[in-house]
Amino acid sequence: MKIKTKLNLGVGVLFMMIFVLSVLSGWYINQLKKDTNNILRANYNTLQYSRNMLLALEEIDSDPLAFSVFEKHLEQQRKNVTEPGEKEATDNVVFHFEALKKDSANFGLQTSIRKDLAELMQINMSAIEHKSTVADSTAKNAIIVISSTGMLCFIIAFILMVNLPSNIADPIKSLTESIKQIANQNYKERVHFESRSEFGDLATSFNTMAEKLQEYSESRLDKIIRGKKRIETLIDNMHDPVIGIDEDRKVLFVNDEALKITGLGKENFVGKLIQDVAVNNDLVRDIIRDVIVPDKMDPENEKEPMKIYADGKESYFEKEIVDINIVPTGEQQSRFIGQVIMLRNITPFKELDLAKTNFLGTVSHEFKTPISSIQMGLQLLENEQIGSLNDEQKNLVSGIREDSNRLLKITGELLNITQVESGLIQLNMKASDIKNIVDYAIGANRSSAEQKHIHFKISIEEGLSAVLADSEKTAWVLNNLLSNAIRYSYENSNINIDVRKIDDKIQFSVTDTGQGIDPQYLSKIFDRYFRVPGSKKEGTGLGLSISKEFIEAQGGEITVKSEYGAGSTFSFVLNT
Repeated sequence: MKIKTKLNLGVGVLFMMIFVLSVLSGWYINQLKKDTNNILRANYNTLQYSRNMLLALEEIDSDPLAFSVFEKHLEQQRKNVTEPGEKEATDNVVFHFEALKKDSANFGLQTSIRKDLAELMQINMSAIEHKSTVADSTAKNAIIVISSTGMLCFIIAFILMVNLPSNIADPIKSLTESIKQIANQNYKERVHFESRSEFGDLATSFNTMAEKLQEYSESRLDKIIRGKKRIETLIDNMHDPVIGIDEDRKVLFVNDEALKITGLGKENFVGKLIQDVAVNNDLVRDIIRDVIVPDKMDPENEKEPMKIYADGKESYFEKEIVDINIVPTGEQQSRFIGQVIMLRNITPFKELDLAKTNFLGTVSHEFKTPISSIQMGLQLLENEQIGSLNDEQKNLVSGIREDSNRLLKITGELLNITQVESGLIQLNMKASDIKNIVDYAIGANRSSAEQKHIHFKISIEEGLSAVLADSEKTAWVLNNLLSNAIRYSYENSNINIDVRKIDDKIQFSVTDTGQGIDPQYLSKIFDRYFRVPGSKKEGTGLGLSISKEFIEAQGGEITVKSEYGAGSTFSFVLNT
């Protein structure tokens, strides 16, 4: 049977039962109304008339109007004769009343009238009792019939309530579960419904779809397996160690390089919880530390490469953890399904970097000796005791001195950068006199400032005397900042040197009124070898980078603020 037919039939039966129950209730109520109205209309009125006539009969001797009252109610009673024997009793009252009107003092006639009225009242009281019994019987029949019909309606409604929703909901529930099975790629799932209903057509269509999906899935299975093998082969042939885990941290795959550096076999790795593998392997424990406790990941340590002894030598690896998130078909939110841990082998780059650092250190060190010899020769040439120089010779010697000083500065920067790159920055942290640091930097740059008629304005907050720092490297940083400020300042301008306490730190600031820095280059200003395009071609682009390393090595921070066209402010803070 069709679902629509079931619904129409169920609702129709309920409607019909409600209609029948309403008709029966109305009919019985009408019958009860007729019975009660009949008692009120006929018998109750006769009793009322008889009572009024008895009252008037008692007043006949004393009230002349009593005859007219009696006659009035007697006339009404003659029109209200409804019961058997009531007419004869009424006629007797009329006969005796006519005789009483002629002989009002006859007490025998009054007694006869009383008897006639008593008989009349008895006839109507018996009729009332009979009609009450009939009404009671009608009410009992109404209760039985209406209750039976109501119970039948309740039973039918209960049967429909139990069966009809389940006939509709159960197939829908079964179909929903089957759809979930299909969504989980169980294409063997089938549904079986009554073929005569709409669900039968739906089941036929669903089963056809499932068969086609199963056929398609089986036809694609071989391609999927080949693709899986291809990916596994690709991962196994990667030169970097790779480990894949699912959302429960169970190892899904591990390539040969990862097995080689960990010294484990694949059977001891794949299919096991990675934390269980880490219990007996220190290297795996170091690798997955950020996976197990991601909130405690140290960004500084994350930048440091891992040193692993592999292939008979120390190798360096950069670790990268990639979260795998997918958006399932038909859903909106992404779902986490695992992670891939990759160790990128940077040993060749590390070796090249070390070779470069050693080369720079060696070359810089070797440069210092000939540069010192050149400067010594310049001093001899400038000595008046050896002989005087003409103007052209003096200009030539001055140019050679400037170039030698520049070479010496570059050599010093290269030595500093090799110290930074090697990670061997040696600090002599102690309470250092702030004024001495500032005076050293000013003294080193006084000559170049005087050439451009630049004046230093020094402001040291009252009460500040010492800072916890490496005085030599801090003075070098301040010297570098002053040198840059002089280089990019206009003639006859001022450079402000400000030292003040901010919270629990000491801030050194150098402010110039030069051209300033274009906002697009501010984020790169501390990068190694970076120079602002269009600036003066002096220096190596290492000064600010070295300054940043020196300050951060002391636990401080260096920043820059600049308004293009109005000047720049370089600041660094150190602990008190």
